[in-house]
Amino acid sequence: MGVGVAARWGWLAPRLGRWIRWAIGLASGAGTAVVELLGSLLFGLVLLPTSAWPRGRRAVLRAATAAAHTLTRVERARLGRLLDVRVPPVHQEGAALRHLAARWPVGLLGGVVLGCAAYGLLLGFFGFLGWLVTDIEHPFLVAVSGVGGFFLLFLSAQGALGVVALEDRLARHFLGPSPADALEARIAQLATSRAEVMDVVHDERRRIERDLHDGVQQRLVALGMLLGRARRLRARDPEAADALLLQAHEESRRALAELREVAWRVHPAVLDEGGLRAALEAVAERSPLPVALGYAVERPLPRAVRTVAYFLVSEAVTNVVKHAGATRIDVQVALEGEELSVRVADDGAGGADPSGSGLSGLASRAAALDGRFAVDSPAGGPTVVRAVLPCA
Repeated sequence: MGVGVAARWGWLAPRLGRWIRWAIGLASGAGTAVVELLGSLLFGLVLLPTSAWPRGRRAVLRAATAAAHTLTRVERARLGRLLDVRVPPVHQEGAALRHLAARWPVGLLGGVVLGCAAYGLLLGFFGFLGWLVTDIEHPFLVAVSGVGGFFLLFLSAQGALGVVALEDRLARHFLGPSPADALEARIAQLATSRAEVMDVVHDERRRIERDLHDGVQQRLVALGMLLGRARRLRARDPEAADALLLQAHEESRRALAELREVAWRVHPAVLDEGGLRAALEAVAERSPLPVALGYAVERPLPRAVRTVAYFLVSEAVTNVVKHAGATRIDVQVALEGEELSVRVADDGAGGADPSGSGLSGLASRAAALDGRFAVDSPAGGPTVVRAVLPCA
């Protein structure tokens, strides 16, 4: 019973907190709307007499623009912290003035919606509260008013959702980049991610070439030398030849193991045959450090997503083993809506540099799928590597 109550409260608490934040955001938005309305009226009254005086008009516009930018910074902070609406900085000339002129009716509407919600809540609980304080002469009318109050509260909640959506659209329309600017930024982002992916591919090719040259090739050379010596000694000293053949057999086994290791790092076959979970379990088994794996993905993932997720985890675990001085690693992979969340944490010394070659390569892999990548590694640890990959 206690676990069930805790689970239900765990589901309800974040939603209740969001509604409280939205209520505070709409209330503060109504207050700023009054300031914006008065500012718009004052700006119009001051601008009208100076419309025929260019220098005076420019001075009024400069002052109004400065005040509008200050109010816009306040609005952006309110939208981001309370309404979960985040927009980029203002780039277009006059965008702040246009946004404030168009926003104050929406802000006042949010205040009206909150007032209706408070009135509906009061009506809904009036009967219960009145029953505790005094006798009710007309309980039927009180019950009807209570039902009406809860219905008004429901409508106010829907209205609050609409006001938040309007706030979002207005902010993005006036304060966000223009379609041309957004397209240009998107092209620049894609060009950068493409160049980063090409760098990662070239680094991988050089690493594979180095592994083959310094590892497998050297073992194959040694194997050929052992077999050549065994051929020359076969007639004169069969026992020495047998010993060399035994060494050659061991060398061939080591060369085969290194070749499989290189092939695994290129692309593990288990990723296609058994899926992402089986591939990550293999990474955990091969790691010299204990790895706790949490996997909460209930449906198949696109091939590109599971490939990038695998290499993110594999290379992050390798970095921890080589550089972090950790004693354990925690890997969490979960599907959150249409995004795959990947988290790799360790209890090492921390201080990881996100701009280093290893972590920057992981960031490039995530960026290739329009994903997000972040590293939190304070001095003394722990280090947490997070990536979010879109799966739609």
